[in-house]
Amino acid sequence: MNGPEYGWYGDDFTGATDTLAELASRGMRALLFLGLPDAARLKRAGPLDAVGLAGASRALVPGAMAAELAPVGRFFRDLGVRMMHYKCCSTFDSASEVGSIGSAVATLRPFFSNPFRPIVGGQPNLGRYTLFGHLFAAAGTGAAVHRIDRHPTMRAHPVTPMAEADLRLHLAAQGLDAVNLPYLSYDHGELATEMLLDRLLAAEPDAVLMDVSREADLAAIGHLLRSRSLRAPLLAVGPSGVAQAWCAGTAIGPGRAVLGRKAGPVLVLAGSLSPVTRRQVAEATDYRCLTVDPAVLIDDAAGAAATTAEACRLLRAGEDLLIVTQSPGDAAPASDKVAAATATLLAQIMQQHPVRRLGIAGGDTSSFGTRALDLWGLSHVGSLAPGIALCHGHSDNPVLDGLEVMLKGGQMGAPDLLARFRV
Repeated sequence: MNGPEYGWYGDDFTGATDTLAELASRGMRALLFLGLPDAARLKRAGPLDAVGLAGASRALVPGAMAAELAPVGRFFRDLGVRMMHYKCCSTFDSASEVGSIGSAVATLRPFFSNPFRPIVGGQPNLGRYTLFGHLFAAAGTGAAVHRIDRHPTMRAHPVTPMAEADLRLHLAAQGLDAVNLPYLSYDHGELATEMLLDRLLAAEPDAVLMDVSREADLAAIGHLLRSRSLRAPLLAVGPSGVAQAWCAGTAIGPGRAVLGRKAGPVLVLAGSLSPVTRRQVAEATDYRCLTVDPAVLIDDAAGAAATTAEACRLLRAGEDLLIVTQSPGDAAPASDKVAAATATLLAQIMQQHPVRRLGIAGGDTSSFGTRALDLWGLSHVGSLAPGIALCHGHSDNPVLDGLEVMLKGGQMGAPDLLARFRV
């Protein structure tokens, strides 16, 4: 093949950059685009092994997801990728009415003819595991592992709480009939696993949920992905464990990110309400902290303008600035409206006083915020922590080209992450 073998769409920007990091660290020439690139943009990007698109489908209703993903499926089909990866959150938080994985598969599957549609159920380096179809997740880096419906954060997620640990039932509620390939089957050898998979596919399920209990399972899954993709291009769903499986056996290069020389103030926007992110905020004592009320940003134009003006004043004074959204009250605005309002705030700040180092915490906040900037792509620099990539932004605007960008999910990173990001 002359073109890229691997394509991925991230249902939010933080996840999309994590997959970028996994592929790039394994030697693949990978670039993440922030919108569908035209032929001229692809040509300018040069030879690529993997092409990604950063999206926001996790925050969309099914109709909007279909409108977003149909052009994505067509683009990757025409690009000729062997593997199309719909990158969802490693905690699989989704629902029939928002971020539906079932709706995503229904929209994308017509573009990829392979009857094998794997759902890779884990990413051990992030503390995500699926055993006999049931999902388990750590509550932060190195923290205790919980069944997902008993996870202290995910069981009470403000938009898509995880009340069901059996991913087959969870996905069935989203219109996706998935059968399970248990992790024990990987120990029987490649031929036996292939035969079991054939028996499962004989029933023509919508998808096959692949258990992941340990790093070694990813190698067995990777064999299936590569061998089956030779028959016809396939659609896979899951966290960056899909990319890890595809690249299993490939040496991982130096992945630790080295921040460039600090050039001016650092700006961080923390829209996540996760306890992990809130601990990171609490430890980031060397920033000037500006707390904003999302309702003001949405409904009070004068208040939003005053917030922008104060943020720019602090940045002009050389202060490293941490903008934190308040926890919502009883009449909390819709999450997509909050994300859109914080994105507008970020865009206005960057237009009036652009910085060279930017961090955004929160999946929806990152998706909407990055899309509001004048960037067309991201390339991988290194990893600040498991699941947290440091990227360089690509822009036709020389002020933004080369911007250092950190996008992180709410559950990711050690308590001192934001403190280290400003040094």
